[in-house]
Amino acid sequence: MPRIAYVNGRYVTHADAAVHIEDRGYQFADGVYEVCEVARGFIVDMPRHLARLNRSLTELSIAWPVTSHVLPLILREVVNRNHVANGLVYVQVTRGVASRDFVFPSADTKPSLVVTARKADPAAGAKRAETGIAVITVPENRWDRVDIKTVGLLPNVLAKQKAKEAGAQEAWFVDTEGNVKEGGSSNAWIVTRDGVLVTRPAEHGILRGITRTTMFEVA
Repeated sequence: MPRIAYVNGRYVTHADAAVHIEDRGYQFADGVYEVCEVARGFIVDMPRHLARLNRSLTELSIAWPVTSHVLPLILREVVNRNHVANGLVYVQVTRGVASRDFVFPSADTKPSLVVTARKADPAAGAKRAETGIAVITVPENRWDRVDIKTVGLLPNVLAKQKAKEAGAQEAWFVDTEGNVKEGGSSNAWIVTRDGVLVTRPAEHGILRGITRTTMFEVA
């Protein structure tokens, strides 16, 4: 069966999914996103992901494209239509379609909403956990508001590509004082020789990871 995506009110085949060329997410990276794990058919930590989505939208003054009660239903429907038992569901909200201009469009511009889902093999993740992965470090070169989960990820793309070319799987951003901040697509954790679990405070300079928050509770 073909993959199914949700695009601005319609469920369409993945191959036919498209947004307008003047969508501000495409023109300006003027949008935010969330990615939730799907495990055994359940969307993991969805309330926390949606709370962070709300924060990101608020910080950028983007309205919800649908009500906060409807979005979970859409996410579950996309997961179900794609028969994803284990994998990921992705949700992206942009400021919408408008004539290209740096300032915000009129207040009646409707935000764009895209939701996709794909399957993943949990055994592959378990294998990586057993063997570990290689990590390189790169200089911090991102904008100051990395606490907002925006779609503007070009520095992360370049860092991850540099890691791949070095035979590694992740890159950690390091600031000018030599402090580890976070990975290109993950929060950074260190286990000291004394068995202490260490991560950077999330008050500023990193994204407050949902898995990071859950890890605190587990620990």
